[in-house]
Amino acid sequence: MDKSDLPDLYQQVTQRVITALERGVAPWVRPWSVESDPVPLNAATHRPYRGVNFVTLQIESQLKGYQHNRWMTYQQALKLGAQVQRGEHGITVVFWQLRKVASRVENEPWPDEGALSERVIPLLRAYTVFNVAQIEGLPTIPADAPESTWQAVERAEDVLTEAGADIRHGGSVACFRPKDDVIQLPARPCFPSAPDYYATALHELIHWTGHSKRLSRDLSGRFGDAAYAMEELVAELGSAFLCARCRIDGRLQHESYIDHWLNVLRQDKRAIFVAATKAQNAADYLLPTPDPLTEPAAVAAA
Repeated sequence: MDKSDLPDLYQQVTQRVITALERGVAPWVRPWSVESDPVPLNAATHRPYRGVNFVTLQIESQLKGYQHNRWMTYQQALKLGAQVQRGEHGITVVFWQLRKVASRVENEPWPDEGALSERVIPLLRAYTVFNVAQIEGLPTIPADAPESTWQAVERAEDVLTEAGADIRHGGSVACFRPKDDVIQLPARPCFPSAPDYYATALHELIHWTGHSKRLSRDLSGRFGDAAYAMEELVAELGSAFLCARCRIDGRLQHESYIDHWLNVLRQDKRAIFVAATKAQNAADYLLPTPDPLTEPAAVAAA
């Protein structure tokens, strides 16, 4: 893919997100069943798709109603002795590939080998992947054994505990107070269910990661007056990533921001890429230990 193809790729992904938001659906939130794949996975490598690919594949999975959230490329299917069904169309995923290139040392118009230095440049690559439902000849995918609700809550509790955040309970507002570096939540019995509580707590925990003591996330330079709304988008995405890890239902925390997000996405086709990357960084900050669903891999893991 050459550089001239990149704007279309950014626009393609952004338009899918805009279309979902216009329907009133946050594409990164879905009621993940503990019997289904909580994270989009590459069916051949078993690696999770991350960042903006998480969002893209969640949209496609919801629209098509796929039973399994597992994907692979055409070539990966062939290597497994399977075949993409005739007439099926795939979905594009992207990842950054780091490439070393030789560069000329300044003031050396005709450099010899010793006068060349190496630099690393990121290249955006794209692949087409297909859901396993679109592929014939694959081995049967066994259903995951249902896990108890309590186990899902324990996973979320572990994330909150290991973060070491100052979380206080009381009152009727859920928020992160940067000045005090405190997460404030209503008392647990105030929430309709345990997943509701943890989805809210994880949302505020993503905000907590942006503090200057931690990731020092500042979106004002790129988004100006829309920075606060975009921080909420980062928190929405990041909490969705964490909910997937914990196998609890995701929750859209701030529907009132949908119009703000749409305005930004319509004006900046790279905004969803920025937000997804920031959200993934925040989730990774909170999940420092390797995990089968969040093990660091190529962004697209295609």
